[in-house]
Formats: sequence, structure tokens, C-alpha cells
Amino acid sequence: MLPSVTTRAIDVKGLRKSYNDVDAVRGIDLHVDEGEVFALLGPNGAGKTTTVEILEGYRTADDGEVSVLGHDPRRNERTLKERIGIVLQDPGVERFLKVEEVIELHRGYYPDPLPLDEIIGLVGLSEKRDERVRRLSGGQQRRLDVAVGLAGNPELLFLDEPTTGFDPSARRNAWEMVKSLQALGKTILLTTHYMDEAQFLADRVAVIVRGEIVAEGPPGEIGGRDVAGTRISFSLPTGSPPLGPELLEHFMVAGSKLFAETDEPVRVLHDLTGWALHHRVDLLELDISRPSLEDAYLQLTAGGSEEDGENEPAPGPDARRSRRR
Repeated sequence: MLPSVTTRAIDVKGLRKSYNDVDAVRGIDLHVDEGEVFALLGPNGAGKTTTVEILEGYRTADDGEVSVLGHDPRRNERTLKERIGIVLQDPGVERFLKVEEVIELHRGYYPDPLPLDEIIGLVGLSEKRDERVRRLSGGQQRRLDVAVGLAGNPELLFLDEPTTGFDPSARRNAWEMVKSLQALGKTILLTTHYMDEAQFLADRVAVIVRGEIVAEGPPGEIGGRDVAGTRISFSLPTGSPPLGPELLEHFMVAGSKLFAETDEPVRVLHDLTGWALHHRVDLLELDISRPSLEDAYLQLTAGGSEEDGENEPAPGPDARRSRRR
């Protein structure tokens, strides 16, 4: 639960960044409160990576105001770097070191690191602390990546697609780990292509398309944005009487099922259940659902993806190394 009085960990106003003649980020405004999990969503080439790397201090904005924990990341201040943690998709951890050796190595870069045992416990690697990195499963290696990001006891943690390639069980375990970090008071900004992940983890999300934020807010509110309303579906037993004309205005037939999308669910359900009670008909497989975050995302980003991320150049090897601390 977020505190009643919040302070902004990240504050961005009018952020712009271009590469040659391509506008990768076009006047973005966003903020992230302390203690919040904030998800940045968008198709490849939409501007996510550029935005996050500007916040981390690894790219320089062309225009706009950026504040991260009260610092301007363009100044490359050591005091800011000591207060943030970064978890990349491919952090390049030495595969022949042991888990505790990797974490201890990165702890040595910071003036006030988290205790080694606490880090290992937080990421659920207590039984693997003496294991070589190359022998870890994909999920365990990702937990080690997070451990490296936590080494300096950061106030703000950047997670870049933290569960890509995970099986369902490993993803759920990773989600619980993120929730545990938030419970400790960490602020987390994550990027993800999984809408269920954003729905579960994020207090707020922002959807970026072609360098512009097209929606922002709690996942539940984004899920209802400009998308057809409540969905109602059911099946009728064999031999049931036909629906009356007032219901046929709302429901369509798809095979053995009838379904409707309506912004007046209470009225439609009242008419439907009234008809069923009057005719003593069971409504089989009755299902009522609101549009999901994924539904809204697909509509908001329709036509907004870029082939091969042409709006946003991928970081080269040098850039990747510079982000590994």
C-alpha cells in the first residue's frame, strides 16, 4: 500500500529525444511516486528504452526536465548512482563465479550496501549461494540479476522486462519477489510486454506509442479506457424459447453462445435474468467480464509498432557495458 503522503521519485516534463530525423520521444510527461511500482508499456520502437535510459543517465535528453530522486541524471552524479539499481535483460554476470561471489563483488562498489545474507534471502537464492552461475536455471539467474541490482541498497530499482522467457511458475515467483521489494519501501519502474504482469504488479501504468504517452493511470482504469464495456456471454439449453426482441438488440450469436458488449451491464443483465426467470431457463456458462488491460493496450497501440524498432536504436556493446556498473 502506498503511503498517504507521497514524494515523487521520478518527475518528467516535456521530455524529447531525436535520432537524426526520427523523433523517438515526443514531449513525455510522467511521474513515479516513492514506494510505487510503475510499469512503462509499449511496442518495440515506441520510445520505452530511450525514456528509461535517460532516467538512468545513460542517454541525454534533447529537451525537457527530468528529476530522479531529486537529481538531474544528465549530471552523472555519483550520489544518484549510489541510490539506484538497474536490472538489464542481459547484465553479463560472470558465469563461473558462485552466486555469493557475484553479489559480494557488486556490493563492493557501494558505500552502504545491503548485507549479503539479506540480499540472498530477498531474491530466494539461499539454497544456491554456493552454486556456480552457469548451473542456475533461467529463473534463478534472473533472481541473481535482481540481487546485483539490489547490491547497493537502492531506493529506486529499474527492471527491464524482468520475466522474459520465464515459465508460468517462475514468473509468479518473480512477481512475489517484486511485491516483497515494494513492501520494503523500494520504488520500482519496470518495462514489460506481459499485460498480466503489469496488471498484477503495477500501481500505475503508462502506455507509450510512437514516442508519446497515450494513456496513464491504474491498470484497472486503463483497462476500461475507450474499449467496449462489460462483456456478457452465455449458452441456452436445447429447446429453450428464442430471446425476445429487446434482448436481441444486445446479444449476438456465435456458435452455441450468445454474447454482448455493453456500457449498461446492469440494465442488460436485469432484462436477461428477468427473461430467464420468466421462461424458467438456465443461463449456461454465464460469464460477465470487464475489458482487460491487454484489451485496452491492443487498441491503444494498434498500428503503433515499428518494424525492428526503427524509432529507437538498440544500445551497442559499449552502451551495454556502461550500464553494468
